[in-house]
Amino acid sequence: MRQQPSPAGGFTLIELLVVLVILGSLIGIAVLSTTDNHSRALQGEAERLAALIGVLSEEAVLDNREYGLRLDEQSYRVLRYNERQAVWQTVAGQQEHQLPIFSRLQLTLEGQPLNLTTVQAEQQNNPGLALEHTKDRQMPQLLILSNGELSPFTLRIEERAANGSVFTLASNGFDLPLAERAPR
Repeated sequence: MRQQPSPAGGFTLIELLVVLVILGSLIGIAVLSTTDNHSRALQGEAERLAALIGVLSEEAVLDNREYGLRLDEQSYRVLRYNERQAVWQTVAGQQEHQLPIFSRLQLTLEGQPLNLTTVQAEQQNNPGLALEHTKDRQMPQLLILSNGELSPFTLRIEERAANGSVFTLASNGFDLPLAERAPR
């Protein structure tokens, strides 16, 4: 009797190629879904900030009070002008809003770009700067006035990664901003 040759114990080249194609597809889908999630998160942040400016503008007119936004590269907070003490104060119940770690803000006021450094970065660059001094820096960059006007501005919310998503908010000083996708 003749014995049948036993099958080899390995994989064929075609089986290996099929597995590689499947793995490549899954990795590609994972990368695209992560990028898409970042884009959606940035769009949500831009829309949230535009809505906040709209609400503050209405409150400023109705309450006859001045509001402002203090921005840094990674966060922003709402301030209100206290006429009795002649100082800007954080609005009670309003905490500083932190952006996602993968994003940053860039602000241009009346055509001039501003350097939005964080308090931590200021202290690292100037170790002699007292913590009380940085906390007292309550001056808003973006003003929302009781007469309905705003500081003319352009604000970019962008991914830190190269070729990431960018959204802009802009106002000429009279119109409320809208969140729009911008070219990188």
